[in-house]
Amino acid sequence: MNEREFIIEYYGQCAKHLLHADVVDLIIDAKSMILATKEKGGKLIFCGNGASASLASHASVDYTKQAKVRSVNFNEPSLITAFSNDYGYANWVAKALEYYAEADDTIILISCSGTSPNIVKAAEYAENKGIPIITFTGFLKDNALKGHGTINFWVDSKAYNIIEGMHHIWLLSICDLIVGKSEYPVNQ
Repeated sequence: MNEREFIIEYYGQCAKHLLHADVVDLIIDAKSMILATKEKGGKLIFCGNGASASLASHASVDYTKQAKVRSVNFNEPSLITAFSNDYGYANWVAKALEYYAEADDTIILISCSGTSPNIVKAAEYAENKGIPIITFTGFLKDNALKGHGTINFWVDSKAYNIIEGMHHIWLLSICDLIVGKSEYPVNQ
């Protein structure tokens, strides 16, 4: 396969995920859940590992600044290292939720594989507390994280960059749906 064919096939995979009707319904449902969280005075808590942590950071800023929905993420190095040191890496996110999450919040968890132990344990914690969860995953359709979500976005792929790209687009399209337009000044 030459480079041109590779890119055309790659974008074809992306388009397949973007144009799926179920995703449109999920985006509308996520908007409703997020606005209900805002109306109750709750906040969004975003979390992921690696590139998913970067998506969590980007999304939490945009939802706060553009969509006017109070949002945070757990990407502070001292929080991660202190909680990992004291409670173990697999438990640090759940423990952070114990300290920061409230009943009216919504937790947004991002994991390409849907099997990251720290993210799955966070979902278990939130589920046990009755806190709504939105998941963004890929790989296997019946992954562990997806089993805990209230709303689940899943990419039928094992290609990290395609999964992360779809997660990014979906996260930001929900934000823009809340704003009500795709073009707007960022200093509003």
